[in-house]
Amino acid sequence: MARGIPSEVIKHFHLVPLFRSVSKKGIRSIVQAATEVDVRENTVLVREGQTDRDLFVILRGTANVIKDGKRVRELVPGDFFGELALLHGAPRSATVTARTDMRLMVLGWREMSIVLEHEPTIAKQLLAAMAERVRANERSVTN
Repeated sequence: MARGIPSEVIKHFHLVPLFRSVSKKGIRSIVQAATEVDVRENTVLVREGQTDRDLFVILRGTANVIKDGKRVRELVPGDFFGELALLHGAPRSATVTARTDMRLMVLGWREMSIVLEHEPTIAKQLLAAMAERVRANERSVTN
């Protein structure tokens, strides 16, 4: 057990791609900063145009991403969303709805900014993911 956090929790978080290269100390700070929530099927997690700044990591279950009324993607365990709103404060670019019952890890802006200061690897991964999603959106608009 790592400072009160069971080792299986640390191992679980290392399986999430966003946190794969984060140190055990970093994982501890993420787990301590996060709130784990369970949501029921069909719960709207974020709504397109809203301006909240939470980052969500899916631990269990699946969700649909809807943009301009069209389903554009399914999210599965290990996926995350909300990085653009978290890093930039921009309105949500899509609506995300639980397709099944889910367990999520939610990190608010204040908590995440502290984690990012100590774990710059996560910031790099968030930026890479954000760039990848922007490019994917550009491709879908031009096709």
